[in-house]
Amino acid sequence: MKFGMNMLLWTSDVTEEHFPILDDLKAWGYDGVELPVFDMQLDKFKKVGAKLDSLKLARTAVTVCTTDANPISPEASIRTAGLARLKMAIDMCAAAGVTHLCGPIHSALGDFTGQGATADEWKYGKEILAQAADHAKANNVMLVCEYLNRFECYFLNCAADCARFCREVNHPNLKMMYDTFHAGIEEKNIVTAIKGCADQMVHFHISENDRSTPGEGNVDWPTTFRTLKEIKYDGWLMVEAFGLALPALAAATKIWRKMFPTEAYLAQHALAFMKKGMGV
Repeated sequence: MKFGMNMLLWTSDVTEEHFPILDDLKAWGYDGVELPVFDMQLDKFKKVGAKLDSLKLARTAVTVCTTDANPISPEASIRTAGLARLKMAIDMCAAAGVTHLCGPIHSALGDFTGQGATADEWKYGKEILAQAADHAKANNVMLVCEYLNRFECYFLNCAADCARFCREVNHPNLKMMYDTFHAGIEEKNIVTAIKGCADQMVHFHISENDRSTPGEGNVDWPTTFRTLKEIKYDGWLMVEAFGLALPALAAATKIWRKMFPTEAYLAQHALAFMKKGMGV
């Protein structure tokens, strides 16, 4: 079991300015961090990777798809751009020594058609993600699909659909993740959801219902932790929380008010909470 912290609590662009935060996370006892991959600058990711190497902190990453680079677009040129963007994100991961590239890598964030996923979109998504997974395999990176709630995307909204998508692509470098925030909106039964995707799940976001300090909200943590133990999950538990540091992402994160005393408070309490919940 590995415990990590998503850097989106502080920034969407980790640079040398944030190295003291990485020092703190190491001192607090985290095993690794999750890096945002939005700004594709190879030299920057090499520097961040070197810093993490020096701290012996492991790392995963998170990215999104955009409207003009959407893997499920009806326009072939936009799907091609989506594949190119995913490949570029994978290259950033390779430069930083990232093992997992997570997120809604299947479709454009916040882009809606007014209906659910179509058969053509499902086909396009599988085709693009299979090619992206080939590039990921060549760079020793695992692609990890994240399903989002219905208010953020329409393509993959629940664990069962995300697992089915990954099974149909059937690529060793494409799996899925579970996020307690999205699950709290979309899943009818936590146990059924987690156990139903266990064969495809390689990553897990610990995220409270209000996106702040895990354990201080309404997520059913006892059931969540118990089920993870029952399936013998042994991957990352990665805290994903958002504050007011990301005005550019406010439309997606929907954070308008301060939810916690300080980022340090959240990070330290989250780690203790996860370890207690998993009996570590």
